[in-house]
Amino acid sequence: MSEHIPQERTDVQVKPGTEADLVALTALYNHYIRETPITFDTTVFTPRERLPWLRSHPEDGPHRLLVARDTGAPGTGAGSDSGSLPNPAEVRPNRPGTDSRPGTDNGPDHGPGIRPDRGAPEPGGGAPGERPWGSVLGYATSSPLRPKAAYDTSVEVSVYCAPEAAGRGIGSLLYRALFAALEGEDVHRAYAGIAGPNEASARLHAWFGFRPVGTYREVGRKFGRYWDVTWYEKELGRRM
Repeated sequence: MSEHIPQERTDVQVKPGTEADLVALTALYNHYIRETPITFDTTVFTPRERLPWLRSHPEDGPHRLLVARDTGAPGTGAGSDSGSLPNPAEVRPNRPGTDSRPGTDNGPDHGPGIRPDRGAPEPGGGAPGERPWGSVLGYATSSPLRPKAAYDTSVEVSVYCAPEAAGRGIGSLLYRALFAALEGEDVHRAYAGIAGPNEASARLHAWFGFRPVGTYREVGRKFGRYWDVTWYEKELGRRM
């Protein structure tokens, strides 16, 4: 699949993510956990478990969450994919064995999964045969690179697109909006980790000015094999 910078679209809306998006975003991320090595999470999440991640990406500041929706899809509208949101008092911390840093999805993607769909319903999703992420076409995030304070001017970025959005330029649309949102923030570098090989993702990042800076060889094990992760770096506008 190839990505390109699209013209302004009238059928896709990009907005900051809210709790009304939580169920759909969880279902989409769970698809990539179950079907691909693109994220190194190996156990799917419930919406309740993903709520701290969503709340760690406010509508302003360096750590953003942008969601693309198909405005022509039936039932599109605020809260149309929301399902039942968890009570904040019931939110549980991250499970052992998952990345505890807020906002970390362990690598970007904008292409289809590499494993066949086994047909099981996604937690928090719809009935079998339906798209459990509803009208959501994808999302992009900028998250903390590392927890130590000196890393605060760097972010890790990622983009996840619904499989049926392949070829529509959604990954490009989301990244363009994300980097525009970061222009006024105190961020100096953006980094992306790509589990490979993933030529489509490498091309997308090259288009947006990322360059490869190194590869961790066989750094993660998933689906019974080891995977490399190549890190990409993009210079952002803010300087001292």
